Amino acid sequence: MRSSRSRFFIIVPVLLVYGLTVQAQDFVWTPGLQRAYIDLQKLVIQPAPQLQESTNNGVRIFLDDYADMLRLVTSDDDRLFAAISDRENDRLDVLKKMDDTSPWQRVLLAEVQLHWAFVKLKFGKEMSASWDVIRAYKLLAENQKRFPAFLPTYKSLGTLHVMIGSVPENYGWVANLLGLHGNVRQGQLELQRAQQDPTFGLEARLIDLMVRAYVLKFTEADSQTLQQLISDHPDNLLMHFFGATIEQKNGHSQQALAYLAGRPTSKNYAALPIIENILGDIYLQKGNYALAAVHFQQFLNTYKGQNFLKDSYYKLFLCHWLANESDIKSRSFLQNVTQVGRTTVESDKAAQKFAEAYLQKGTSPNQKVLMRARLASDGGFTDSALAYLRPYNEIKFPLTTEKAEYMYRMGRIFQRRNDIDSAIPYLSRALVLSEPDQLSFGATAALQLGYIYQQKNDRPHARLFFKKALSFKRHEYKNSIDNKAKAALSSL
Repeated sequence: MRSSRSRFFIIVPVLLVYGLTVQAQDFVWTPGLQRAYIDLQKLVIQPAPQLQESTNNGVRIFLDDYADMLRLVTSDDDRLFAAISDRENDRLDVLKKMDDTSPWQRVLLAEVQLHWAFVKLKFGKEMSASWDVIRAYKLLAENQKRFPAFLPTYKSLGTLHVMIGSVPENYGWVANLLGLHGNVRQGQLELQRAQQDPTFGLEARLIDLMVRAYVLKFTEADSQTLQQLISDHPDNLLMHFFGATIEQKNGHSQQALAYLAGRPTSKNYAALPIIENILGDIYLQKGNYALAAVHFQQFLNTYKGQNFLKDSYYKLFLCHWLANESDIKSRSFLQNVTQVGRTTVESDKAAQKFAEAYLQKGTSPNQKVLMRARLASDGGFTDSALAYLRPYNEIKFPLTTEKAEYMYRMGRIFQRRNDIDSAIPYLSRALVLSEPDQLSFGATAALQLGYIYQQKNDRPHARLFFKKALSFKRHEYKNSIDNKAKAALSSL
């Protein structure tokens, strides 16, 4: 239920950072700036005396900008965004006047623009963010031509090539028109090249794992790599947050809970209210509704932004509704869904859609068992999920949407249990039931069938189902499903 794209936009900018010792006079990594860089990578963003160094140093400007970006993407604070958003142009103006014979000039210009692109996406400024991405891409592409051996270019350029390569086909002409070219495989190779650098190897590995989790498919080997990285960096809050979101998204919520339980908690680290929201999700999946509600309420008490508000009130509704509390109390949370926040991220869009439908028409008794199974399955608690659904079959669900959901949930349960042959007929039936009304279960079922046939090394069938996922025109998860399907097709 968590919006993968929204967390993607928290994690990506944090990883697009560089820290080599630079020889050009305008770009010098002093010992103080190196310490600041290491702290920022851990999400330690308290004012540091080492940042009070010469403003004529491009590295200092970059780190100042990086710290501002961290504050904005971790807080979602609209007032802070309004107060400091003009710093982007100020910093770009200074960097443009620095030594353009150094490969760092274009890299740091691009990085500042990428910082603000991700910030603007968080605050609903998509058009302005898009132009930042375009300008950053062109700077990095030029740097690659002028300095092909300069590894720092390939970390960000590789990431952008992955993103361009996962754009749905019906938008591909826009990228071409704007001069943006690349594919997922190209981006992955560039990220692998960046991993060869002894200084940037860790960041490149993290970005590569992020791509596998949010764009491609996260494997057990990837999970083990992530676990080792977190074990090797116990004082890195970003690493723990990154690991938790990745594992929760991939249906391993118990492992995500372990990462969050072991995270560093010193006051020196950036406040991350979103962690309370993630903890609420995990306990909701586990069926511990009282504890889940505590975490969602804590998130609402400490969070200053407008994203995830609808999602959190929706989840509070689920806590009380699934605990069979009074309908009056449960409905009050759904009324809040329609009155707060915005619908920038997919989880908020889904919450808004559910709230409007429930408040207008209510829901059938079958929805509770389907919801309990959905939550348990999403968290990887497949024994519980299967126990919820075993007493049922398709005939017991009178509505087509419920039939499709039942089939999809059963398919996903068996898929998560690595019983893919049992999953195929359920997912195939969900696709057939969903296609006439373009239900999201059909798009997601097609995507998972594509992954299953890819796992079977049956490329024709995999390609068929990935294209089928793209063919669904109207559903609340279209952006993320289309991105994954397009990336999968590119990898084939």
